[in-house]
Amino acid sequence: MDLIRTWAIFRKEVIHIRRDPASLIQVVLLPVVLLLLNGYALNLDIKHVPTAIYDMEGSQLSRDFLKGFRGSSYFQVERYVSSYADINRLLDERAIWLALVVPYDFSRQVKEGKTAKVQAIVDGTNANTANLILGYVEGVVTAYRQGLLVERLHLGGAVRPEAPVNADARIWYNEELESRNFIVPGLIAIIMTMVGALLTALSIIREKERGSMEGLMATPIKKSELVLGKLGPYFIIGMFDAFLSMAMGKFLFDVPLRGSVVLFIGLTAVFMLVVLGQGLLISVTSHSQLEAYQKAVLTTFLPAFLLSGSIFAIAQMPLALQLVSYITPATYLVTISKGIYLKGIGLDILWPETLILVAFAAFFLVMAGRKFVKKIQ
Repeated sequence: MDLIRTWAIFRKEVIHIRRDPASLIQVVLLPVVLLLLNGYALNLDIKHVPTAIYDMEGSQLSRDFLKGFRGSSYFQVERYVSSYADINRLLDERAIWLALVVPYDFSRQVKEGKTAKVQAIVDGTNANTANLILGYVEGVVTAYRQGLLVERLHLGGAVRPEAPVNADARIWYNEELESRNFIVPGLIAIIMTMVGALLTALSIIREKERGSMEGLMATPIKKSELVLGKLGPYFIIGMFDAFLSMAMGKFLFDVPLRGSVVLFIGLTAVFMLVVLGQGLLISVTSHSQLEAYQKAVLTTFLPAFLLSGSIFAIAQMPLALQLVSYITPATYLVTISKGIYLKGIGLDILWPETLILVAFAAFFLVMAGRKFVKKIQ
């Protein structure tokens, strides 16, 4: 390999990037926009749920029960209503997401030791939100029930076998359950996929459409020198975007990075080779820039965003989509990113994902080289 010829191709690609300010701005602004939108707007934490209360009884016991909702940050009591018609109207107007109905015989049921039923009416237009709200309601009800059991235990003056057991729950790795702590590390894989694959997918096909590929082939330049020279600038751009994403995650969103920074950068570089090879393979097998762009979006960005586990849990997907996620390279960087960021784990645990990324990189680069030879012969 002649490094002088490789450097010449590298400089040529850099000059092209500089002369295309739209692409350059896109490369720089893309990570910023994605992180800002997803870091702030995409919030899976539901707090201050607008709530209405219909207390038919209005007793001291019912008010004590409702204190658990008024004192929780997950609920925000907006209205006290006096009929189901009011609840229907507020739900239709989207003024509330939850309505709690305490029956008129609530105190009698509690004092007699029976099961007192409280109705929770939830707006189910968003199924995920409705399930989360129901989980919060169950939590408050469980806490109230345990309080009643403890009170009866003390009144009885003896320790009974049916005494309640208090669970001391502890959350590891994301103690405050902040969505941004697992969204931002996953976004790094999506950003690198977009930058690496989409831009590289246009590199070779652009030369063919402009008619400059024949001129390059007339020179003594080798295939490996041309490929390396073309991929070099995009590798640097991709790593720059990775550093930019890491800096924003640290200083803007305060996402903890508990593991090795050097290890994360090294594995990110391996993943960058994967998406560059994937983009190059798309470029050499396409007939136009539009076709290359569409292929890159369908085979790189969409799977990385939807199937990599960056936002949606893979285990909750249908089996067919789970299988597709295993052949999506971004899946393994998401696992690596969340493991290093949140758990602080190292290569002793992440070595399977690392080997898979190395295999992906070798496969895409070798396949791109072979297809490239067929195209220029």
